[in-house]
Amino acid sequence: MRAISAVGVVGAGTMGHGIAQVAAQAGYSTVLYDVAKELWEKGLQRIAQNLEAGVAKGKVTTEQKAQALERLRGTAELKDLQGCQLVIEAAPEDMALKQKLFQQLSEVAAADAVLASNTSSLSLTEIAAAARHPERVVGMHFFNPVHLMKLLELVRAFQTSDATLEAARTAGERMGRQVIVVKDHPGFASSRLGIALGMEAIRMLEEGVASAEDIDRAMELGYGHPMGPLKLTDLVGLDVRLAIAEYLHRELGSPSFRPPQLLKKMVRAGKLGKKSGEGFYRY
Repeated sequence: MRAISAVGVVGAGTMGHGIAQVAAQAGYSTVLYDVAKELWEKGLQRIAQNLEAGVAKGKVTTEQKAQALERLRGTAELKDLQGCQLVIEAAPEDMALKQKLFQQLSEVAAADAVLASNTSSLSLTEIAAAARHPERVVGMHFFNPVHLMKLLELVRAFQTSDATLEAARTAGERMGRQVIVVKDHPGFASSRLGIALGMEAIRMLEEGVASAEDIDRAMELGYGHPMGPLKLTDLVGLDVRLAIAEYLHRELGSPSFRPPQLLKKMVRAGKLGKKSGEGFYRY
């Protein structure tokens, strides 16, 4: 594996723009890709807003903000990622889409470039199977909001080489993340535990055990969680959490992951959380 000096990020949405931001702040030349100019432009605008907020809070200097923005550029052409030694995919949680992307990235990126997926639950082994040189595929699961959350879950696919894992670990640590390593298994460590807690919180709300606010306070004040499970579901998106829960229930068979009817009804009603203006809370 070559030393990583340039990072490409595929997808400029909620996770992608955050990953691009921390890569640029870590000193990497960073290319943010999305399928249309307006999408990557929006991603760069959100990065600039995050950095400006950091300056206002005294966590980022004006010089650091300027340097990070200078290292960033956007593109709607996958071929512009060919000079990157690390490419991180942050597309929606759809296996067919991710496999297609990894086929395309295999043709664009150098043979020894690390290809990483930010998937929170899908099989890295299946994703890697779609790539040329699958030993250079690894999971780099960041957490939302990326520029504030310090955890990075590295997921080792069946094919992932030791060199690939270490390259991803080094890059993650340079980005200021605290790294954990897990094997490729449905839900990994974080999503498996987080979804089980989230589904139970929704069942409790459905059964009238307590209000959304009090269920969240129970975990925030009683267990020290920075955000309650229902607020977190709103932040991630009810549709996203429903899809992950259905996948885990299908793969693992545990009733812990069976989506409650309340969650299904809210998604059908378009109440997807913060991004739609209403979920378990109003925004």
